[in-house]
Amino acid sequence: MYISKKIKIAFTFLLVMLAMESYSQSNDFKVTLDAGHGGHDFGANYNGRIEKNIALAIVLKVGKILESYPKVDVIYTRKTDVFIDLIERANIANRADSHIFVSIHLNANRNTAADGTETYVMGMNKIASNLEAAKKENAVITMEKDYKQKYEGFDPNSPETMIGMTLMQEEYLDNSISLAGKVEDEFAKLGKKLRHGGVKQAPFMVLHKAYMPRVLIETGFISNPVEGDLLNSEEGQNDIARAIANAIISYKYDYFGDGGAETFGEKPSQILRENPVKSSENVEVNKEIIKKDTLGSIYKIQLSASKKKVALEPKNFKGLQNVKLVYEDNIYKYFYGETSDYESAKNQLTEVKSKGYDSAFLIAFRNGKKISIQEAIK
Repeated sequence: MYISKKIKIAFTFLLVMLAMESYSQSNDFKVTLDAGHGGHDFGANYNGRIEKNIALAIVLKVGKILESYPKVDVIYTRKTDVFIDLIERANIANRADSHIFVSIHLNANRNTAADGTETYVMGMNKIASNLEAAKKENAVITMEKDYKQKYEGFDPNSPETMIGMTLMQEEYLDNSISLAGKVEDEFAKLGKKLRHGGVKQAPFMVLHKAYMPRVLIETGFISNPVEGDLLNSEEGQNDIARAIANAIISYKYDYFGDGGAETFGEKPSQILRENPVKSSENVEVNKEIIKKDTLGSIYKIQLSASKKKVALEPKNFKGLQNVKLVYEDNIYKYFYGETSDYESAKNQLTEVKSKGYDSAFLIAFRNGKKISIQEAIK
């Protein structure tokens, strides 16, 4: 009887500890790292420099750095030399409810003098070089079984067919640009080692199904003899990995502070299960959904987040009037504007960005509670 009671107490204590651990982990900042290509998909291959191997080496180095930080949870789409379908890479991030998705690749060009990094966000851009980069990466789907059925309505040789799939995910664009900008800023710090090519936009299949801020990083040109050797070296990979990790931690600090991550609105796993965006959806219908506001939704712009409190005076916010302050999770968050109209909110965001707040983004509220932008505009 006494032994049985002790067992019950011990079992109850174990359950409590497991629940506490689960709760403590639920607020971690989740990063999904995706090493491009893999298995029978070699990617670019120049003089023994193989994209799938270098991309994986960089991802593992980035992951190791991030795992050294508290409250950061790293998810990998692959940690070995295996082939993963493009849509499954995004689904891995969605199921994990990741806060960001980072896909790492290497560039290539027939012109072996081409060099430099490029960090892409999801979207339509008709610049020929951007579309060519997307076509090259999207062509991987032809290696997948039944890809024509799986990616109904999408032609890998014509990225423009993806436009109907990009509109519903406009809510993630600003945060994606902020993350991409941080990556390129960190690359710029490497100086002459690596020329940073800036933030670009293109319709990448691997990005379009990830329901979160996401970027695709071309870490350099494997086809360039000098840059290719740098990318294939331990020193070069360490420099690039540190730059990417620094950018991710900087993004986390700006939007979530020193602690874990906030979660509100629909999680990616819920969107994946309940509301997948189909490639066959009509473009005009999507446009109407984006424009339509839901009664009771309020949009505000978060200018910045800081551990320091700043006086709410226009001179401290580049002339912006009526900036408001919220103290949350030991972080001061500064907001500008308040409107129930989504189009007006986007115009205000454009105004804010023109004043230099490049990382500003929209937040939606309903009945005083945060909701996702997607929920607000449904």
